[in-house]
Amino acid sequence: MDTQVSLAWERRTRSRQRVTLANGAALMLVLPRGTVLRNGDVLASDSGRRLRILAAPETVSTAHTEHGALLLRTAYHLGNRHVAIEIGAGWLRYLHDHVLDDMLRGLGLTVMVEQAPFEPEAGAYASGHGHGHGHD
Repeated sequence: MDTQVSLAWERRTRSRQRVTLANGAALMLVLPRGTVLRNGDVLASDSGRRLRILAAPETVSTAHTEHGALLLRTAYHLGNRHVAIEIGAGWLRYLHDHVLDDMLRGLGLTVMVEQAPFEPEAGAYASGHGHGHGHD
C-alpha cells in the first residue's frame, strides 16, 4: 500500500477534491460522478500506485435500544426525514443533530454524542457499493 487518506462521510461522496494524504502529500481525486468511497476502499492510479480510504472519526449521534420494534420505528422516522443512518445490532448512528437527538430521546432511546467513523447505509436503489474501482 503506497499511502492512505482519512475522510469524513461528506468528503467520501465528492467526485472532485484535493486531499492531504497521511504522509503529508497533496493529491487531487477525480472520480466518476456518483462515486461513494467506503472505509477500506482502495483506489489504484494508472501508474499502479494505491490509495486506501479510511473513514475519519466525526461528530455523530449513536442511539441505542434493546427493543427491535423501537429501533425500526426510529429508522423509519429518520428515513422519512431523509437522514443518512448507519445501523448496527441495537443501535443506529447519524451525523450529530441536537434536534434529532431530542426526538429520539423522546421516543425512548439512549443517545450519545461521540467521535466515530460514519458509514451510512447505501440506500435501497444502490447497486453494490455504487462505485467502479477495485478493493483489496
